Amino acid sequence: MGDQTRFDLPQSRLPKAWYNLNADMPVPMVPPLHPETKEPVTPEFLSVLSPMALLGQDVSPDAEIEIPEPVREIYRLWRPTPLFRARRLEQHLETCAHIYYKYEGVSPVGSHKPNTAVAQAFFLKDEGGKCFTTETGAGQWGSALAMACNFFDLGCEVYMVRVSYDQKPYRRHVMESFGATVYPSPSMNTAAGQSLLEANPDHPGSLGVAISEGIEAAVTSGGEKKYSLGSFLPHVLLHQTVIGQEALEQMEMAGEYPDVVIGCAGGGSNFSGIAFPFLRENLRNQRTTRLVAVEPTACPSLTRGTYTWDNADVIGMAPIIKMHTLGHTFIPPRIHAGGLRYHGMSPQVSALVDSGHIEAQAIDQVDTFEGGLMFAQTEGILPAPESNHAVRAAINEAVACRETGDEKVILFNLSGHGNFDMAAYGAYSDGTLERYEYPESEITEAMSHLPEVDFPG
Repeated sequence: MGDQTRFDLPQSRLPKAWYNLNADMPVPMVPPLHPETKEPVTPEFLSVLSPMALLGQDVSPDAEIEIPEPVREIYRLWRPTPLFRARRLEQHLETCAHIYYKYEGVSPVGSHKPNTAVAQAFFLKDEGGKCFTTETGAGQWGSALAMACNFFDLGCEVYMVRVSYDQKPYRRHVMESFGATVYPSPSMNTAAGQSLLEANPDHPGSLGVAISEGIEAAVTSGGEKKYSLGSFLPHVLLHQTVIGQEALEQMEMAGEYPDVVIGCAGGGSNFSGIAFPFLRENLRNQRTTRLVAVEPTACPSLTRGTYTWDNADVIGMAPIIKMHTLGHTFIPPRIHAGGLRYHGMSPQVSALVDSGHIEAQAIDQVDTFEGGLMFAQTEGILPAPESNHAVRAAINEAVACRETGDEKVILFNLSGHGNFDMAAYGAYSDGTLERYEYPESEITEAMSHLPEVDFPG
C-alpha cells in the first residue's frame, strides 16, 4: 500500500450486525447468581434492572445480532472509524514492526462508549422506558449515555466516582449539557452512598460504589428507571464488536494481518470490541493472533486478582459473578485512568484469560503517560489516560521487535482522546504523577470478604 497512513471504510460497509462471541465461546460459562439466594438469577430479577432485549442478547447463541436501523443511523455520525498506520511512531522507535491503531476518539463524545450507549438507549425507548441510571468513572461512559439518552428523549441519572467528579469537571459539564443529572459518588442520594459517607466523609468513591448507587436508584424507582452499565456485561461487549469488524476489513485494505491485537482493560468493553472478532478468526480459521488486555498496576484484576465468585458491586445489590476480581470491597487509588478503576473484569474476558485464549499485562501509570506523550508527539493525537495503557503496550511490543528483528504487525485500539484529561498530563509533566503498585496486603484483605458460593463452576 505504499506509504498510506489512513484506511477508511465507506459508510456502506458499516456493520449490519454485532458479532456474538457466545456462538464460538471456547470455554463454558456459568450464570450470574442472585446476591441473596446464590442461585442462578431469574429474568424477573434482572428485568427490574435492564431492558428485556439486552437480557436476551446476553444469552443468545446466535453468531450475529442485527443492529437496528435507528442505531445504525446514529452510528453514521462517526462510523466507520478510521484505521491508521503509525508510521511516524515506527520511525521514532526505529522498529521493523508495523503499528496500526483503530481510532475511536472521532465519536461525538470522544471515545468508543457510544457504540453501546446508543444501542442501550434505543432498546430502552423501544420497550417504553423513560430513564436510565448509571455509573461513570472518568466520565466517558456517562457522556456517551447522556448523549444517547438525549437522542432518544430519555432521562439520564449519572453517579460519577467522586475522585473523577473532582478531577474532571469538564466531563461532568458535557453530561449536563446533554441533560443528564450528575451526582458525585458516594452521594447522599442513596442509602448506599449515605452509609459510606457516614463511615468516611472523604470517601474517594469507586466504580463498584457508583454501580451500587446506580442500581439502588433504579430498583427503588418503582419501575420508572432502568440501570445501564457501560462495560463488563455480555451485551455491552457485543455492541462494541463493530470496532473489530471494521478493523478486519481495514487491515485487509492495508494488505496485512495483525500478529498481536491490544486494548486497555477495566471492565473489558473496548478490549473486547477490537479483540473478539479477531478471536473468532483464531477459533474458526486457525489464525494465531495474540490478544493482549492491558490494565493498571494500581488496579490489576487480571494479573493479580483471583478467578472466582464475587459481588459485582460494593453493597451487594448486583448479581454475584464468576470473574477475575480484587474483591468487591477494593477501593482503588486516585489514579487518573478513572475508567480502569473497577475491582472485577468481564466474565467473558476473565474466562478467556483463565483458559489462555487472551493474555493480560499490567503497566504503571507513569509509564503509560510516557507512552501517551510519545504517541502524541509523533502521531498528533493525545490519548485518554485509559488508552495510554494500550499505547504503551504497543510501544513495548515494537521495541521488542527492534531488538529481535521480528517484523510483527501490531494493532491496538485507541479508545478515546485525552482532551479533557489535561490535569493528568500536567501532573506527569511536572513530575507529581506517582508510580503505584497495589499492595498485596490490601488485595488479601479485600479477598477475605468474598461471598461464600457453593454453585458449581
